[in-house]
Amino acid sequence: MESQEEVEDIQPETLNRIYYLGKLESNVIHTPRDAKEILQEGKAEVIANEEGDRNIPSILAYVEGEEYHGTQAKNQLVRNSKNTVAYFRDYLGKDFSAIDPTPCQASAHPQKHDSTVAFSIQDTESESPNTVTVSEIATRHIRRLAASASDYLGRRVNAAVITVPTNFSDEQKEALSKAAKDAGIEVLQMVSEPTAAILAYDARPEAELKDKIIVVADLGGTRSDVAVIASRGGIYSILSTKHDYETAGAQLDQVLIDHFSKEFIKKHKTDPRQNPRSLAKLKLEAEATKKALSLGGNAVLSVESLADGVDFASTINRTRYELLAGKVFSSFVNLIKETIQSADLDILDVDEVILSGGTSHTPRISSSLQSLFPPETRILSPSTLPTAVDPASLSARGAAIQASLISEYDSEDIEQSTHPAVTVTPHLANAIGIMTVSEDVKRGVFTQLVTKDTAVPCRRAIVMNAPKGGGDVIVKLCEAEREIEVTKPEPKPKTNGAAKKDDDDDDDSDLDDDDSDDEPEEIRKKIWKVGKPLAEIAVREVKKGGKVEVTVNIAADMGVQITAREVGGKGGVRGALEKPKPAENGTAS
Repeated sequence: MESQEEVEDIQPETLNRIYYLGKLESNVIHTPRDAKEILQEGKAEVIANEEGDRNIPSILAYVEGEEYHGTQAKNQLVRNSKNTVAYFRDYLGKDFSAIDPTPCQASAHPQKHDSTVAFSIQDTESESPNTVTVSEIATRHIRRLAASASDYLGRRVNAAVITVPTNFSDEQKEALSKAAKDAGIEVLQMVSEPTAAILAYDARPEAELKDKIIVVADLGGTRSDVAVIASRGGIYSILSTKHDYETAGAQLDQVLIDHFSKEFIKKHKTDPRQNPRSLAKLKLEAEATKKALSLGGNAVLSVESLADGVDFASTINRTRYELLAGKVFSSFVNLIKETIQSADLDILDVDEVILSGGTSHTPRISSSLQSLFPPETRILSPSTLPTAVDPASLSARGAAIQASLISEYDSEDIEQSTHPAVTVTPHLANAIGIMTVSEDVKRGVFTQLVTKDTAVPCRRAIVMNAPKGGGDVIVKLCEAEREIEVTKPEPKPKTNGAAKKDDDDDDDSDLDDDDSDDEPEEIRKKIWKVGKPLAEIAVREVKKGGKVEVTVNIAADMGVQITAREVGGKGGVRGALEKPKPAENGTAS
């Protein structure tokens, strides 16, 4: 038979070990295959607003009663910060005591209003400020987005699929739905942002639909969200998530702010960070410089009247920038590593890494991940893949694809399809595969058939080569656990040189010896720890050079059927495992 992976025996496991994912539902009604059919007729397109912006910041600003939105509003952070509302999304549905107002230091400050969050701004021509709740701000923002889409399409937009972070609570989702409803938008469905990002890639015609582990790193301006997702037959299951407000694009901006501030201090003995207006100017230009360094090797920062009426201009190259921001880049990598570990997985288990969010354009982040993961792991980002989707528009594309898939469904059908009774399904805690034994492989060969974290019901099939001589073929259905085998190579022996070099060469020779004596990196590989068979069947009198097809069906109640037959032959053999008994906590034991 074809050799796959040799295994080591361990104590038997049972198929009864399953778990439920609770409220971490995938939120996907259709499979990527359905999305491909939709996209054959057209393609998802991220449209621009009236100002030509496709990446629209969630910022609103008011000048003499006139409302500014997106990038135009962001520019008002310098001149009109008190009437500019920014970074309000995470405040929706929260009590004032539970929010972190730090990101709003350079904009309108959040205030308590009937236990919720509000802003005091002059949003009319009146000189007296008005108290506007965060829900109303969200409604105005959504209304502007819907108006831009309606103008572009030439017809009114009245429904949408909205993406949300994985840590959005039910109260936050309800508040967002209410804000959208007040804006005249019916929320067809809320999709988690990492799920939408994966759908944007899996819906492409060239995408290969297979079982895989995907890490989605959404690296934004004020927060980073990382999710580990198991894709099994087009069903997405979130295994772990982490959220970090201290690791984001703002920290990279701060590195540049500090660098240029020190230059300004040396020349003019004034710290521009001490003046709110000067700091706001520097923040906007530092962000633009960061984006320029993502595209080229050098960038120029130029600020008119930065402080005390003094104009400032300076340059920086990418190498210097990456050295200054080394700790920040390391924190991005560490956040991803920690999320993988929290899912009880190893770096070797990851098949794809999808970089999402505007900060993902930074080449250094992609190169660091390439060094972290094995060569087989695909890093999907603009600097590693020419055909990569724009990271800043991944969630929007995924939401658009999902909207096209469910647009013909009634709201009741959508609610039933996304109800926890449907989306919260049992998943396999261990991989299931078949063990085949032949005379030349005494310990057996294990072939994984159903991967860990697969939602049930499911069906998998495989065709194997029978022994060359034919005869009876024994197929054993087993449960197995993946383990990481670490091999540390022996250090290279030190050599004692017979001849001495000149004194001038002593330092160089010492450096060479240090380099040569560096311990080689450890070798890590995946191995299978396989238990005793759960079921065993035999296919009799297989022809020489024949093939055997094995099919495993796992029902929703965890009952298992295994079928084996000779390809091209008559009949077959079928076995069954009874469903496990549920435990009191709702899982099987």
